[in-house]
Amino acid sequence: MKFARPLLILVALYLAGCSTSPSPVLPPVTLTPVENAFHIKRLWQTDLGEGAGENYLKLAPVLDNGVLYVTDHEGQVTAYNVKDSSVRWQVKLSVPVATALTLNDDLLFLGSSHGDVFALHEKDGSVAWHAEVSSEVLAPPKVAKDLVIVRCVNGMLYALKRDDGKQVWSLEQTTPALSLRGTSAPVIAGDIVLSGFDNGRLLAINLESGKLLWTTAISIPRGRTDLERMVDIDATPVVVDDMVYTVSYQGRIAAVQLGSGRIMWSRDIDSYSGMAVDAYRIYLVDSQSRVWALDRFNGATIWKQDDLLRRSLTTPRLQDQYVVVADFDGFVHWLRRDNGKIVARLRLNTYDYTNPDLDETGDLLFPKLNNVLAAPLVDDRTVIVMGRYGHTEAFDVHYP
Repeated sequence: MKFARPLLILVALYLAGCSTSPSPVLPPVTLTPVENAFHIKRLWQTDLGEGAGENYLKLAPVLDNGVLYVTDHEGQVTAYNVKDSSVRWQVKLSVPVATALTLNDDLLFLGSSHGDVFALHEKDGSVAWHAEVSSEVLAPPKVAKDLVIVRCVNGMLYALKRDDGKQVWSLEQTTPALSLRGTSAPVIAGDIVLSGFDNGRLLAINLESGKLLWTTAISIPRGRTDLERMVDIDATPVVVDDMVYTVSYQGRIAAVQLGSGRIMWSRDIDSYSGMAVDAYRIYLVDSQSRVWALDRFNGATIWKQDDLLRRSLTTPRLQDQYVVVADFDGFVHWLRRDNGKIVARLRLNTYDYTNPDLDETGDLLFPKLNNVLAAPLVDDRTVIVMGRYGHTEAFDVHYP
C-alpha cells in the first residue's frame, strides 16, 4: 500500500491553521512582500479539465509547437491552441489517468490508476494502442529507440514496443510495506535506463535487453518503524554528462557515475520533490521546502533559502538566471540562481498578481483549492502554471 503522505501534510496544515488546535505541527512560513524585479505579463488563463482533483498527482502539461497537451484524473485529454485560445481536440478515456503526458514524435503516452498504458495520436487524440501492466502508473512513461519505459508502483519496470505496446522485458524490485504516494520517473541516457525505487536503490538497466547493469544503494533504511525506514526515491534522477544526480526521502542526495554506479559524493539532504541541474549547480527542494543550491562537483552548499519553509514547493525549474517554484497556495516564486534571493512572485486566480494579497489566514484552513502540484512549465520567456483543479495560466516574463 502506498503511504498517502501528502494527505497527512494537508491535514496537518488544517490543524496548524486553527488557533485552538493542540497540534505541534508547524504551519507554513508566512510570506513577506516582494517587489518584483522584472515585469510579468499574463498572456492567458483558462480551465483545462478537472486536474488532479482530490488526488496527489503531478499532471504537468506538455507544450509543443504552440499546442498545450493536458490530461486530468477523470481521463479527459485536451489539445489546446495557446495562440488563439481554442481547443484543437478533446477525448475522454475510460480510466482514471494518473500521469502527465509524454510526447514523442506523433504519439502521446500516459498511464492510469488501474495499470493501463495508452498511446494516443498527437493529431486528433485517437487511441493508437492500449496495454496493461501489473499496477498503478504514477510516473510519465519515457520513450527511446522504439521502446516505452513504464514504472509501476509495485516495483515493476516494463519496456513496451512503441508501435503496438507489446512487452519486451520487465524487471522487479522489492517494495517496502510503507512508501510515499508517488514514484520516480525513469530516465534514459543513451542505451541505459535509470530508475529509482522505494527501497532507496538506483538501478541502471540496458535499454534493449533489460539486463541489470548495476545497482547502488542511495539510502539505507534505518529505524524501528516502517515510517522511520522510508527511503523512497520519488524524485526523478537528473543526468548531466557522465553523472547521475539522485535524492531520496529521509536519506541523502548523491552523485553517481553513470558507467559504474559508483557514488562520487553524497550528503544528508532529503527530498521527494526533485531538482534541477545546470552546468555548475544543483537546485534542490528538500522535504521541508527549503531551496538549496549545491556545487555539482562536490555537493557543497552554495546557498540555502528558508523563506518558503513548509510551503510544499514543486520541483524547481530554471529560466534565464532564475529558479522558478510554485507552492501549495497558488504562489509562484522566482529566486536568483547565484544567491537564492526571492526577487519576484505572482499568484494564480488573483487579478492583481503583481501585488498579491498575502493574508493567508483563511487559506491555511482549506489549502487544496489553490494547490500547485506539478512543476511550472518553462518555455523560453513563457511560464505556464496549472493548479490542482485544472486552472491554467501563462505568463510572459521580461527579464532586465
